[in-house]
Amino acid sequence: MAAIPEKYQDLFHKKSFAQLATIMPDGSPHVAPVWFEYDGKNILVNTAKGRVKDQNMRRDARVGLDIMDPDNPYRHLSVRGRVVDITEKGADEHIDKLTKKYIGQDKYPYRGAGEVRVIYKIEPERVHSMG
Repeated sequence: MAAIPEKYQDLFHKKSFAQLATIMPDGSPHVAPVWFEYDGKNILVNTAKGRVKDQNMRRDARVGLDIMDPDNPYRHLSVRGRVVDITEKGADEHIDKLTKKYIGQDKYPYRGAGEVRVIYKIEPERVHSMG
């Protein structure tokens, strides 16, 4: 497990977006912007069950994230890691918590009918920072 450098931990408190890279069944990359948080050990992302990134992370736990500082695009943190836990438990509350951070609303407003939310814990294995 790789540690997140102290001088980059502020990125986890800002409205920084992560570009999450997952691996498609044919080996090609899939990249999507995601909201996230850091629990002091793992990076947590939340999405709906059945989406492409959900299917990819369930099949292949290897992921990459690039987190750019919204105040300085030349400062970023790149993380290669592995999904170490996938759970629906607490996922509705988690997406609401991220909603408050990112758009200032109490409830996630983009939920689809019958949508099941899922939390993915990503353990950093390699970390590279710049800026």
